[in-house]
Amino acid sequence: QYVFVDQAQSVYVSDTENDRVMKWMEGATQGIVVAGGQGQGCGLTQLSFPRGVVVDQLGTVYVADQGNDRIMRWSKGATQESVIVDGNVPGGQSNQLYWPIGLSFDRVGNLYAVDLENHRVQKFNIVSNA
Repeated sequence: QYVFVDQAQSVYVSDTENDRVMKWMEGATQGIVVAGGQGQGCGLTQLSFPRGVVVDQLGTVYVADQGNDRIMRWSKGATQESVIVDGNVPGGQSNQLYWPIGLSFDRVGNLYAVDLENHRVQKFNIVSNA
C-alpha cells in the first residue's frame, strides 16, 4: 500500500494485510520480509496494519505501525524492532500518535509522521530519541 525506493533501487512495500514490510532488490523476482511478518500484534517482532515506510542511508527501516499507534525502527539485520514513538494507546500528546500513516525524512534527519486522526504532522528528532 505504501512504497519507498532506496538509493540502490530496492523497493520497499508495506504489506498492510499481512502485517509486514517487504523488500525487493533491483531485478529480484521474490521479495524478503524486512519488518514484521510474525502475525498481527504489538510485540517487537510484530506490526499491526503497517502503513508508511522509509529507509535511511544505513538501511534502517522505519514503519508507521498504524494499528499500534507507534513508529518502529528495524535496523538492518535486526531480529526485532525498536519503538521510536511509543504507541499501543492512541493519544494527542506530543509523544503520542493516533493512526500514523505516512513517514518522511528531511535533509537533516528529522522524521515526519502523518498523524491521521489527530489531523497533524509530527516532527521527531530521532537522533536524540535513539
